[in-house]
Amino acid sequence: MLQLDSGDENVLVFAVPKKGRLNKEVMEMLEGAGIDAKRPERTDVVMCNNFPMKLVFLPACDIPMYIMDGNVDAGISGSDMLEEAMVDAGLGFGEQDSKPPLKIAMKLGLGKCDLCVQAPREQCQLGPAAFAGKRIVTSFPALTKKYFSSFSGENSSKTKVKVVSGSVEAACALGLADAIVDLVETGGTMRAAGLDIVSKVFSSEAIIMQQTATEENGLASSKGDNLALLIKRIDGYLTARRHVLLVFNCKEENLVRCSTIAPGKRSPTITELQEKGWYSVSVLVGKSQVHRLMDQLSEAGAQDLVCTGLVNTRM
Repeated sequence: MLQLDSGDENVLVFAVPKKGRLNKEVMEMLEGAGIDAKRPERTDVVMCNNFPMKLVFLPACDIPMYIMDGNVDAGISGSDMLEEAMVDAGLGFGEQDSKPPLKIAMKLGLGKCDLCVQAPREQCQLGPAAFAGKRIVTSFPALTKKYFSSFSGENSSKTKVKVVSGSVEAACALGLADAIVDLVETGGTMRAAGLDIVSKVFSSEAIIMQQTATEENGLASSKGDNLALLIKRIDGYLTARRHVLLVFNCKEENLVRCSTIAPGKRSPTITELQEKGWYSVSVLVGKSQVHRLMDQLSEAGAQDLVCTGLVNTRM
């Protein structure tokens, strides 16, 4: 069992995925939040240089378990990993009598994907109930068993779930499974294997989870404060990634219309220019909306439109 003695009860012990794309996204996010943590090669425990936090690099699937067992204070993994661990432990967020030993502190909107039942294309129209009682290969046995147990009929309890850790999509072609339950992001790997989606089991994204704060078992006040500050920094960075600052000039006669098209987060910042009857307007807009808004503003009389990226925010 992992034992971590920080040497300081104020130091937050924080788990992050040790490899893969989620590791890269998480480390970029922490850097964007102002966390300086250099990880030497083959090192799985790193002390941050400018924040009272120790990073522990673990397999993403193990992070919920380490938090539940109290070995780390908080961490980042997929909500699919959390749900798998909770179901496997016989716990559930929706059960009134259940008191989970950890909770979701923040949804990050990263690593979004769906856990899906997949089968050869020609069999997908049969629906998920047709695969109850059949051979299913997956890396998520607890969620898979729970899903197929929801179908009525004697075959449901006879579903044969086999666990593999990688290359799940090859199981049908190799004759090892009738269907698989695996994550789908873009669907490229799935289609290349001749598979398609039968049904969706669970929608997942990266989350920050922490030990449940109770009087009996929870984060010390100082650690809780450090985690709250970290979350505020991360939220500021993610907000900056999703927004841009849009600045444009317009005549007074077009000001109301342009401000209606792009009202900003709270309201536009409007500055009168030296040229009489002209104004400069600054607004915060979503990055996904900026091109459409610029087109609309141009049609409404806005000129000199400039779009500027953000580094960080506090909203």
